[in-house]
Amino acid sequence: MTSTAIIHLDRIVKSYFMGKQAVPVLKGISLDISKNEYVALMGPSGSGKSTLMNILGCLDSPTEGKYILNGQDVSEMADDDLAEVRNKEIGFVFQQFNLLPRLTAAENVALPLVYAGITKRTRNEMAMEVLEKVSLTDRSHHKPNELSGGQCQRVAIARALVNNPSLILADEPTGNLDTKTSIEIMEIFNKIQAAGNTVVLVTHEEDISNYANRVVRLRDGIIETDKRREGMYAALTM
Repeated sequence: MTSTAIIHLDRIVKSYFMGKQAVPVLKGISLDISKNEYVALMGPSGSGKSTLMNILGCLDSPTEGKYILNGQDVSEMADDDLAEVRNKEIGFVFQQFNLLPRLTAAENVALPLVYAGITKRTRNEMAMEVLEKVSLTDRSHHKPNELSGGQCQRVAIARALVNNPSLILADEPTGNLDTKTSIEIMEIFNKIQAAGNTVVLVTHEEDISNYANRVVRLRDGIIETDKRREGMYAALTM
């Protein structure tokens, strides 16, 4: 484990049980991701990338192995402790946006701060700050059904940033968007990473993975390849 690693996975195994039969999905994943890295996780259906994403996001726990997140061993934490880690350390961006339909954009962004016990006035100020980062302050009082798909994803990104988390996890963030909007969203992720955040992106799209500085490919529950590259060259010429 390097001193700059925000994620340290040591021989992570994840199995599910069908009756008494254990079905391994992850088969000994060891991986270090450093602070401010931009990593794309790729792999065919059934490769284990979604299971790995759930473990990285503390939404699930490994059957075996150790997971150190920003200096904390989260491998065997209780559910309540994992929930606290998720709220403080991780910002999630999902393909389906996962916005609450009855709340405005600003209220959706501020939601993680409610659980952190922050006052309403401060929540509103922090929400507007991050909405400005995604160029959406003029739509702050609109509800999700009054926003385009790209705007909804901007709200979701702002919500992921509002707690100033150690790690941004994005699961197919452009899966429901057209090409032009996808490029706009990925440019926001570029800015997030350039500002010092660590970004881990799950995608099956090669052109989206080209934005990352490192691509980790899974197959049959193991890491098939792990390649770093300089810059985000391909996507920027689309």
